[in-house]
Amino acid sequence: MHTFEASSGLVPLAASLLAGQRIAILLPCYNEALTVATIIDDFNKYLPQAEVYVFDNNSSDNTASLARAAGAIVRAVPLQGKGEVIRRMFADVEADIYIMVDGDDTYDASVAPQLAARLVEEGLDMLVGTRVTDEQAAYRFGHRFGNQMLTGCVAALFGHTFTDMLSGYRVFSRRYVKSFPAHSAGFETETELTVHALELRMPVAEVATRYKSRPEGSLSKLDTYRDGWRILRMIVRLFKAERPLLFFSIGAVACMLLALLLAVPLVQTYLTTGLVPRQPTAILCTALALFGTILLSCGLVLDTVTKGRIEQKRLAYLTVAAPSARRG
Repeated sequence: MHTFEASSGLVPLAASLLAGQRIAILLPCYNEALTVATIIDDFNKYLPQAEVYVFDNNSSDNTASLARAAGAIVRAVPLQGKGEVIRRMFADVEADIYIMVDGDDTYDASVAPQLAARLVEEGLDMLVGTRVTDEQAAYRFGHRFGNQMLTGCVAALFGHTFTDMLSGYRVFSRRYVKSFPAHSAGFETETELTVHALELRMPVAEVATRYKSRPEGSLSKLDTYRDGWRILRMIVRLFKAERPLLFFSIGAVACMLLALLLAVPLVQTYLTTGLVPRQPTAILCTALALFGTILLSCGLVLDTVTKGRIEQKRLAYLTVAAPSARRG
């Protein structure tokens, strides 16, 4: 997987590759009245053949009415959270190519045709628009550092990953969308999107795209610490669910090492005197060893279950044709 800067010179090629493709622009929105009409106009300009969907997540302003006036198809999602919105989007919208972008007008709509064309040309399942900006206010240090830390955690646990795991600008194939389980409720959904692709070893890529500051008066819905903690918890849950043998083996090894560490002086005393004077410690060592054995057994059983579940997800994923097979 490599990164490149999209070029306007690819527009004629993009038009030919996207001919006959059903394209859906998906905008998850919560109180985005200042920006939603602009985003819809931009995507209508650069991808006039696409249908724009705005999924309004209980906005208290007039986001929905402005989106409807701008020509978008508006759906209401009563359950709060970006993950809830994505679950509804992927379930309700039928298309060949899905372009999902945050409703804050910080991403570049002009590169959407090139992103979609690359997805089709290379038969990809997910393409991430990595954020590139010189504006400090657009991508604050705390968010940047948290993104790098969380991206590094996912890379360590699941291997090959992206450089901007939390980007809100993504293009999906139909087979990705219809096989995505969508368990999360909030901003941790980006982590789940990434791990789903890595788990099934899908063909993916990333493209450097321009990222700009929010318009004046528009506020970010992301809380650095709260949502960072939620994302970190999601990584741990995914680690347990997708790599159970490794997850439980770490606990098993820790228990066994602690049991051995506590047992060494007991064994030395027994060899010297033939007595075991610290019986509570001996019982604790035995309990730790048994607990470690139980953890390892859980890991082995769950690893078998997980492999079967992944095989089922893979079969469901393969029932849908790749974008390149749908060229008009």
